[in-house]
Amino acid sequence: MATDKLKIGSSAPDFNLKSVDGKLYSLNSFPDKKVLIVIFSCNHCPYVQAYEKRIISIQRDFADKSVQIVAINSNEDVNYPEDSFDEMIKRSKEKNYNFPYLRDETQEVAKAYGATHTPEIFLFDEQRKLRYHGKIDDNWKEPEKVKYNYLRDAITEVLEGKEVSIPETFSIGCTIKWKQNQY
Repeated sequence: MATDKLKIGSSAPDFNLKSVDGKLYSLNSFPDKKVLIVIFSCNHCPYVQAYEKRIISIQRDFADKSVQIVAINSNEDVNYPEDSFDEMIKRSKEKNYNFPYLRDETQEVAKAYGATHTPEIFLFDEQRKLRYHGKIDDNWKEPEKVKYNYLRDAITEVLEGKEVSIPETFSIGCTIKWKQNQY
């Protein structure tokens, strides 16, 4: 399952993308992190907006446990101007993102991961092997009614050296907005 590109156990495809903080980030930017979570994200998707506080809280809660979240926006911004780099900068400041928010202008990174939705989660262990793929939890609309915290549970299991009990869930959200002549 996972994606047509990555299966559980696959190595993380590298990237070298500009962040809203003006820096470039790649897999090598996080050598000391035991868990690296790549979230394909954007500004306009109501699912992403519903999950923003939860993503920020996951990063905060696990920051001292060697866990790093990186959000990547691969949406084309001609038809979705709210997903432009300038708008990404504004949104990350407005929402106080505590993780790098990267722009995948060419959409090559989304293609390398086989990502299709926002938010779509890829959790990698210390060797940067895929250990979890899917969604954050089981209730995007009502955080107080969440029964299964898939991402939090996967992080904890990886940190404890365990197999991830639910390594895959189906992704929900908006589809990635591809440029013309793509897919």
